[in-house]
Amino acid sequence: MGNSYINISVHIIFHIKSTGCVMREEDLPEISRYIGGVIRSMSGHAYMVGGRPDHIHILTSLPVSVNISDFVRSIKANTSRWIKKSDSWYRDFAWQEGYGAFAVSESMKDTVIRYIANQKEHHFQHSAQEEFLRFLQKNGISERE
Repeated sequence: MGNSYINISVHIIFHIKSTGCVMREEDLPEISRYIGGVIRSMSGHAYMVGGRPDHIHILTSLPVSVNISDFVRSIKANTSRWIKKSDSWYRDFAWQEGYGAFAVSESMKDTVIRYIANQKEHHFQHSAQEEFLRFLQKNGISERE
């Protein structure tokens, strides 16, 4: 077999740094499109990118030649640089150091896409922190790990 083939879909979540500024609601669509472009530049496929002013959700394929930590690091670094240059409002913008990455089966992709698309409505009921803790719990991860 001369080529490598993978089909690994990952739901990635990361938050802004608590000492930085939040993303403005009206900027979220453009920020999401930019993140999608960063992912495509690394040979990934962004199925859905969205979030709220304090965090981002991404459903993406993992590229063949990139490990998950380098992939997320590149997304965050490129996006942070771009956001800071986009407007003086964002001069103190920064992503939090960590992230969550959760495997998504082919049969669950549409469910995750809908979940990301409905973030605004979802967060009327749950904070980003509550949501993230629930993701950790559902995936058998202790917050202390």
